[in-house]
Amino acid sequence: MTASSLLVAYFSMEIALSSELPTYAGGLGVLAGDHLRAAADTGLPMVAVTLLYRKGYFRQVLDAQGHQQERDVQWLPEHHLERVPVQVVVTIEGREVKVGAWCTWIHGAGGGRVPVYMLDTDVDGNDEEDRRITDHLYGGEERYRLQQEAVLGLGGRRLLAALELTPTRWHLNEGHSSLLALELLALELSARTDDLEGAIAAVRERCVFTTHTPIPTAHDRFPKALATAVLGRELVELYARLPTPHSAEINMSALGIELSGFVNGVSHRHAEVSTGMFPGRPIHAITNGVHSATWTAPAMRAVFDRWIPEWRRHAHALRQAQKIPTEAIVAAHREAKRALVDEINRHGDHNFGEERFTIGFARRATAYKRMLLVLRDVRRLREIASRWGALQIVFAGKAHPRDLEGKRMIEAVFRQQEVVLPSVRIAFLPGYDMRLGGLITAGVDLWLNTPMAPLEASGTSGMKAAHNGVPNLSVRDGWWCEGYVEGQTGWVLAPGHPSDDADAAQLYRVLDEEILPLYLGAPERWAERMRASIALAASYFNAHRMLGEYLERAYAPRW
Repeated sequence: MTASSLLVAYFSMEIALSSELPTYAGGLGVLAGDHLRAAADTGLPMVAVTLLYRKGYFRQVLDAQGHQQERDVQWLPEHHLERVPVQVVVTIEGREVKVGAWCTWIHGAGGGRVPVYMLDTDVDGNDEEDRRITDHLYGGEERYRLQQEAVLGLGGRRLLAALELTPTRWHLNEGHSSLLALELLALELSARTDDLEGAIAAVRERCVFTTHTPIPTAHDRFPKALATAVLGRELVELYARLPTPHSAEINMSALGIELSGFVNGVSHRHAEVSTGMFPGRPIHAITNGVHSATWTAPAMRAVFDRWIPEWRRHAHALRQAQKIPTEAIVAAHREAKRALVDEINRHGDHNFGEERFTIGFARRATAYKRMLLVLRDVRRLREIASRWGALQIVFAGKAHPRDLEGKRMIEAVFRQQEVVLPSVRIAFLPGYDMRLGGLITAGVDLWLNTPMAPLEASGTSGMKAAHNGVPNLSVRDGWWCEGYVEGQTGWVLAPGHPSDDADAAQLYRVLDEEILPLYLGAPERWAERMRASIALAASYFNAHRMLGEYLERAYAPRW
């Protein structure tokens, strides 16, 4: 296959393009957007397909006690997108559902561009229920989710065909789009009567599958009776003919893996964990990366532009950050910190100050992320702050509307705000999105990540922090197994402790005995660690390197 004949179709349930477009919920969508931005930068022929989500994921509203309420997002697609003059039809529950589309373009630093098609069922001719299929991201129950996955996988393929686009590779970003591969198999079988083995081989040659989570419950499974009702008997019977292990459910991840010639996890550690989850198929590792120009704060971009002019098109050039004077990096970070502090203080009477050591924790609010670990022993935290000077901790993150434990975690952070005063100040910022994520990862002094290992697939927020010269303090899991360089990029919390109490004790010890003494007692050495975070972590954990690996190992080869 020559480069000129390559066209990659990238399917993802969510894609983050900007804070103004509510087409993402979190890390999966942000990673997808960075993947496409890197393709536009490098000129890789790619087209993306997702859903429109007229009411978004949700707008997070927090009251004075931290109780989360969800509100629909209000936006007008016609103000941001172009309507595509093509419709296709997908049969859902025996009804012909019309699927329209909108388009926007991602323009790259090198002059390339990538179209993103957003599928929409709110079109004339559909009944009221079908018009709502593409309203909410991750909304509703199993039936609603399966309807959406039918629109994405089946409708997305048909849209590209109607636009006369003929992808040579189909990239399934998680199992939400696995019905695409099943339809490709049905099409192959129509031309290869009874040659199931040959049809599967032909589909595998064209499909790439990326799994993003080691959480078993996060992999979509649907009862066969429901799948038959929504999708029809033919597709379900075709699924039953696959050699993958079967149960009473349709497993979307297993389906995508079975029909893909290249399957990968999103870090080396995650690939190891995924191999145990899906035995019998090799799971490769392509560690995630973030789009450097998107996630570097304006002041730091200016520094890079001066000292490393080629970094926007070739992010690996950030390795040359070692030649940047540390004074320039410190000054740029100070400007980013000022912007964050201003944002925090606009949200309430938090009284954050630029001179205080600031820790950032912004993740989806769910149990295994352990948002509360840093607050587990408030007495110890206050002692550390009293010894070294006032600390500030900024939190952000949404809990899924049905994740009651996640909501209680947010409320617990709010309850601690008064308890830890005056030596420790806490702020929880509502409405975590791309804009806020960029402010926090660039403006804090230390990025904190404390998931329960081995449940972190990759994690990309810490990579964004590294691009801004912010060292990480993270559990040895996901990308940090590769990104941690002792004495250079940050600090590691070794997993495997018997309890959260033991993990918290380790966190406090590292903060008290290593991090704060360096920050306050040896600012020159701290600045060198900031620079090393850019040169060693940002230069590798970026979307340009990630996309290059996909091109070399997944898109271009034939298996």
